[in-house]
Amino acid sequence: MTETNLNQRRCLPCEGGVAPLSATEAEQLLKQLKGWQIEQGQLRKIYRFKNYDETMTFVNATAWISQREDHHPDLLVTYNTCSVSYITHAIGGLSENDFICAAKIDALLFL
Repeated sequence: MTETNLNQRRCLPCEGGVAPLSATEAEQLLKQLKGWQIEQGQLRKIYRFKNYDETMTFVNATAWISQREDHHPDLLVTYNTCSVSYITHAIGGLSENDFICAAKIDALLFL
């Protein structure tokens, strides 16, 4: 792992065959993110917005990042919230890709 900011890194293909991050490794990466939590083996955050338009703009931008990185979260969308959950399904746990995408999504709100 390099010291480069997570949001400046790119996801690497993960087809399985590697171990998920250890709890210690995941906690170290979690320190680089704001407002994210590890719950039930997934990386999660709830984003709150003023209205549906802002929520959907965020959802669409998140989808664009996900396609670009080829790493897709689970999204739960309501009128003014979006819950984002990451897990690397191919390995049944968290990978560095989950944290990279989380950082890229956070960066959307600070552009």
